[in-house]
Formats: sequence, C-alpha cells, structure tokens
Amino acid sequence: MLNHTTLIIIITVIISLLAWQNKRLFNRFIFYPPAVNNGQWDRFVTHGFIHADSMHLLFNMFTLYFFGRAIEGLYQPWFLFGYGFVVFYVLAIVIAMVPSYLKNKNNASYLSLGASGGVSAVLFAFILLAPWESLYLFAIVPIPAILFAVAYVAYSIYADRRGGSNINHMAHMWGGAFGVVATIVLEPRVLPHFINALLSPGF
Repeated sequence: MLNHTTLIIIITVIISLLAWQNKRLFNRFIFYPPAVNNGQWDRFVTHGFIHADSMHLLFNMFTLYFFGRAIEGLYQPWFLFGYGFVVFYVLAIVIAMVPSYLKNKNNASYLSLGASGGVSAVLFAFILLAPWESLYLFAIVPIPAILFAVAYVAYSIYADRRGGSNINHMAHMWGGAFGVVATIVLEPRVLPHFINALLSPGF
C-alpha cells in the first residue's frame, strides 16, 4: 500500500505532465484571481498540482518525498479515515495562497502555481520535530534545520518586499507558518518537545 506522501507525489506528477501537454488544462488549473472572483474557487487547490517546468516539479517533489514520509504518521489519525496528512497538505496549499489572493484579487496579470505552500508546511512541521537535523542546501551543504528555517523566513520576507520575481515567496512563508501552527494545534506536545530539542542540540 502506498504511503500518502508517495500518493500525493504521483498525483502531482501526473497532473503536471498532463497540464504541460494541454494548455487549456494548464490555464484552468493555474491560480488566476479574476477567475477565482468569478466563482472558480477550486483554483485554490488545483494550482498546487501543476508546475512551471520539470525543475520546479522535481525540487518540490524531492523535498516532499524526504520530509513528508518522516512526518505523515503524525497527521493520519486526525481526518478522513486516516487521510489526515493529505488534508493537512491540501489545506496548506489553500491557506498559503490566501494572503496572495487578498493582495492581488483585482490584479488581472497575477498568476501563481506550484506545491510550494504545501511543501513548506511539511518542511516546517518537520523542523518542529527535529530542529537540529541536517538539511542539505542545494543537496550538498549541510545546515541545521532550525537555522535553515530562520534564513528561509528572512529571505522570503526580503524577496517578497523586493518583488520582481515569478516566485510566490509569500506562499512559501504562509505555508510554513500554517505547518507550524496546525501541527501544534493538533499535537500540543510538539511544542515542549521542540523547545527541549532546541535547547539540547547535542542530544
């Protein structure tokens, strides 16, 4: 039986591949505020299952594969007959996009796509559980998870304010915030665990 992380990855890869071959499907799934204003609210979800290109897809799914499998068991009992992790992931995609939508709801040139909101939620939830675990920047340079989180948030805020990029840094930041808050709400014991782990880097 497939774990739920792998199931999400398979679905995302299939939908992304189909969308690359079908411009109409791609345009229907991408997040576009005027279409949302006209009642296509499903775009809050669908945009998270298409990607701009193969590197965009590979980076997100690579990250999801390693960190999703490590934490999905924490969420499974909470919703939909053991599909709690799937619910957590999809909610993260939706909620991560809300601030961008509110900021750009009347912007007819705004487009957004990709699973980064959900992936950021998974990554930051993992950091709560293992703050000193080594993450590998560019798959090469080891960096403690908590330091990566601080740098990630700082860069996302800076890049969002600077603008001039096709990357939705705001969705990254809000997805990570959702991952932290939702995890603590569902399992409050995670917070003292995180604090204790943070204060004991050698253990």
